[in-house]
Amino acid sequence: MKTMQLQKYLLPPGIVFCLLFSVSPFRGYAQEQIKISHGPYLQAMTDSGVSIVWTTNKPATAWVELAPDDSSHFYQTERPKFFSASNGLKNVGTVHQVHLKNLLPATRYRYRVYSQEVLKHEFVYVHYGNVAATAVYRKKPLTFTTPGKPGPFEFAVVNDIHERNNVLKQLLSQADMANTAFVVFNGDMINASMSEAQVFGGFMDTATALFASETPMYYARGNHETRGPFAAAFPQYFPGIGGHLYYMFTRGDACFIVLDGGEDKPDSDIEYSGITDMDNYRTEQAEWLAGIVQTDAFKKSKYRIVICHIPPAEGWHGNREITKKWVPILNKAGVHVFIAAHEHRHRIQKFSEAMQFPVIVNSNNNIIKAGISEKEARFRIFDAAGKLVDELIVP
Repeated sequence: MKTMQLQKYLLPPGIVFCLLFSVSPFRGYAQEQIKISHGPYLQAMTDSGVSIVWTTNKPATAWVELAPDDSSHFYQTERPKFFSASNGLKNVGTVHQVHLKNLLPATRYRYRVYSQEVLKHEFVYVHYGNVAATAVYRKKPLTFTTPGKPGPFEFAVVNDIHERNNVLKQLLSQADMANTAFVVFNGDMINASMSEAQVFGGFMDTATALFASETPMYYARGNHETRGPFAAAFPQYFPGIGGHLYYMFTRGDACFIVLDGGEDKPDSDIEYSGITDMDNYRTEQAEWLAGIVQTDAFKKSKYRIVICHIPPAEGWHGNREITKKWVPILNKAGVHVFIAAHEHRHRIQKFSEAMQFPVIVNSNNNIIKAGISEKEARFRIFDAAGKLVDELIVP
């Protein structure tokens, strides 16, 4: 009797085999393969170095392979590998940042990024999964060119996009990327720092598709990038030169200083919930600024350009802090122009005794297309329709 009851619950062997056969393929589909989810894009470029950033959908190690831009196929020889590593250990994560050093100035390179999934790390044993990489077989490898070459160049500036991808596309479509040395994002590209998905969905995927894998981008953090639980992660995605969000770089006859204006209201404001320390941060930058303007790279440059999201002005707390702490240093240093944003309107603040350089405040719906030559530095401002709004020329 017990045998008969047991048989009622047993399936014939053929049916069991069919079920196993039909279920097993779905395990493969359920296990998503590692892939490059965002990027790569170029950051913090100098004459001899650049940071390359990308993300993956799974924790992984990461490296970049570099090749000269010659006639050889990328697969012709084993290319040198540069790993994402800290203190002698390869980094494992989903945000990957590889800094390439000791590059030759004014040189074009080909590159490919790789990530290998890390499935498990037990004691001294690491279990690896598959590798994801950018294409070099049926598609040309990505390239970049280091600066260092004298002569004229062009660059573009946009700001206050606030996750409006359509506006970003419309503005950047006016820039000839083949002849644009770099692009500046002058802050407030998002509404608040909430998540990685917001950063890429809000503007960075668009930027990567349009230019950022092969044309470098410099990012002056805006006050909206400092707000929200994801704000502290900003340097993982947008590393500054030398480990700071304020830095200097040169290109041709020009020297650029990028400053981080921080928040626009006092640190005690209820909107910040006690999480900001911007007054001390701006003092820290003032101390750095006083030293950097004494360097040969700055003093010998023909054009000295400052980029900061919040303009120096008599207005809110952030404006006044910048005016009080930075403007006296910039006046003595002989700065030629200050490029700002923040106000969502266009205006040019003229030279005065108190502020001895013009300030371009760029609208959230305009693009600055700048040309630097031995003769002059020309800053042309266009609206989204491509109409010339204003122009500033520094002879």
